[in-house]
Amino acid sequence: MRDRITLRGLRARGHHGVFDFERREGQDFVVDAVLHLDTAPAAASDDVGDTVHYGLLADRLVRIVTGEPVNLIETLAERLAAECMAESLVEGVELTVHKPSAPIEHEFGDVAVTVTRGTGRSW
Repeated sequence: MRDRITLRGLRARGHHGVFDFERREGQDFVVDAVLHLDTAPAAASDDVGDTVHYGLLADRLVRIVTGEPVNLIETLAERLAAECMAESLVEGVELTVHKPSAPIEHEFGDVAVTVTRGTGRSW
């Protein structure tokens, strides 16, 4: 599928991590989601019902980030990707979770995990 809807930089505070202070204090997580779907029907109808309502999807993704804590951002990424794939029109998703304040004792730019999920032969 060549069409994409991209949601980048969705920021929310969660309590994920393996350390007690991460669970207690929380930290910001940033989500990028690239949804693969056919946007032609929505373009033809000009009806939001024929595409993914990215505002509502963002609300659900934030609820996952701010919800039940997990140890690994791999787990968080999987849950977020599953939520994206629950959209009936989405054929695939590339989802990245950034953990910009990861507990690393050296200067760094970012830590991120990217998962790619999809249905059909092209995935």
